[in-house]
Amino acid sequence: MNLIKTTPAVSSERLSDASYYQRHIFFCLNQRDNGESCCAQFDASTAFERCKSQVKAAGLAGPGQVRVNKAGCLDRCAGGPVAVVYPEAVWYSYVDSADVDEIVESHLKNGQVVHRLLTPAHLGR
Repeated sequence: MNLIKTTPAVSSERLSDASYYQRHIFFCLNQRDNGESCCAQFDASTAFERCKSQVKAAGLAGPGQVRVNKAGCLDRCAGGPVAVVYPEAVWYSYVDSADVDEIVESHLKNGQVVHRLLTPAHLGR
């Protein structure tokens, strides 16, 4: 007896039409109490608030546009602080508000990856 339920394939065109947001950026705000490195140690909450403010000020917030979200551990601690943009699955390591502003302007607004801020692929926890 086959209990696996299958769904019809969805074309990438239909998938993009079904997406509520064009882009979604998640900021790791995880705090570790055991002394291990974490994004919260780098004031990630300030970067999150900056991004949210910049997206709103640029008129990019809302359905069909950009959503800025908090996240728990994204398991890329060695590259922290980190944020990830979907649907492209582009991982960023940032240092300050200028980096966040560049991510907003280049990637979230214009769809251009900020190569200098990419989290190295080998960095995990």
